[in-house]
Amino acid sequence: MDNIKKDSYRTVARATEMTLFKERKSKFYGYAFPIQKEEDVKPVLALLQESHPKANHFCYAWQLGVHKTIYRANDDGEPNNSAGAPIHGQILSFDVTNLIVVVVRVFGGTKLGVGGLIGAYRECARLTLENAKIVSKTLKRHLQIQFEYDQMSPVMRFIKQHKLTLVEQVMDRECLLVVAVRQKRAQAIMEQLKDMHRIRSTWLD
Repeated sequence: MDNIKKDSYRTVARATEMTLFKERKSKFYGYAFPIQKEEDVKPVLALLQESHPKANHFCYAWQLGVHKTIYRANDDGEPNNSAGAPIHGQILSFDVTNLIVVVVRVFGGTKLGVGGLIGAYRECARLTLENAKIVSKTLKRHLQIQFEYDQMSPVMRFIKQHKLTLVEQVMDRECLLVVAVRQKRAQAIMEQLKDMHRIRSTWLD
């Protein structure tokens, strides 16, 4: 689908249950959490560090965005590119974004080698996403509409007709509404509002 028209993405619906993968006595615990911004990463890691006080490594990858994505992969002391990169590879494979996948390793006394680590972190991430509930979400923009009270009926009719989501409203002599509009319909909705008498509209994002 053309990126200009794409206004939906796949992500995990909620924080997943723990996934356990074992490889030569090492235990790998996998988790996936939905996130909306980079600042959401630290609280997730802090929560898992508290849950696994004896763990040796908290390796992860996260990705944000739809049209322009950003991501980070962290090996947390494992050999370079042996943990974070294979985890991120599974994020790409499942075509999901706005999430973090963390694999917590408890060392079992046997070294796995770089190849073994890559396979173990990849498999744990795969199982974690396979067990997650993945949903599609729609990208929306927030539009502020201002008008005088006597314009209430045509404005509300317009909102109902176009099935816009009402987010906020202030009803006074001067009224203000905030509605959520699907991204691919945003320009058309704005153009139609401009044609309505004594109505002012502004994008908030």
